[in-house]
Amino acid sequence: MDSREYAFEGATPDIHGYAHVSREATLVGDVTIGPNANVWPGVVLRGDVAPVEVGRESAIGDGAIVHASTVGEKVMVGHGAVLNDAHVRDGALVGFNSTVSDATIGEGSIVAMGTVVPPGYEVPAESFVRGSPATVTPLSETTIDPNEVFEAFSSGDYANLAARHEDLFE
Repeated sequence: MDSREYAFEGATPDIHGYAHVSREATLVGDVTIGPNANVWPGVVLRGDVAPVEVGRESAIGDGAIVHASTVGEKVMVGHGAVLNDAHVRDGALVGFNSTVSDATIGEGSIVAMGTVVPPGYEVPAESFVRGSPATVTPLSETTIDPNEVFEAFSSGDYANLAARHEDLFE
C-alpha cells in the first residue's frame, strides 16, 4: 500500500526505489526522497511553496512536519519535530519535538529535544544547540560524545528497522 501522495500544481513526489516511506505518511507536491531514506508514520512532507528534499540514508521520525525544507544525507529528524524553510546539513540530528524555522543546522550538529531554532540562525558545523530560543555551543566545548549520540540514533539502524516493518512501508 502506498503513502498518501498528492500532486500540487504539476509537481509530484519522487521516491527513490530503495527508500522506505510509511503508508501513513503524507507527501504533497515537490518532494524528493533519496535512497535508503525512511519516512515514518504520521510524517507530513509538504513541497508546495518550495521543494522538500530528504537525502540518502536520512530518517524522518513519526509525526514530524517538514515544509519547504532540505534534509541532507544521514540526518536524523526526531519524532514530532517541525522543519519550516529549514536546511539541515549532512550528519545532523534534530531532536524530538524541536522546531527549526527559516534557519540552517550545520553538518554534524545536534539539536536537543524541544529546542526552538528561530528564523535567521546559521548554526555552525559540529555544534550543540539547545533551549528556547536556542543557544549554540561548539560540540568540542561540551561533554557530549557525538559518536555515542549518532550511534544511538544511527540512520542506518533506522533503515534496517524500516525494512523489518513491511506492514508500515511500501
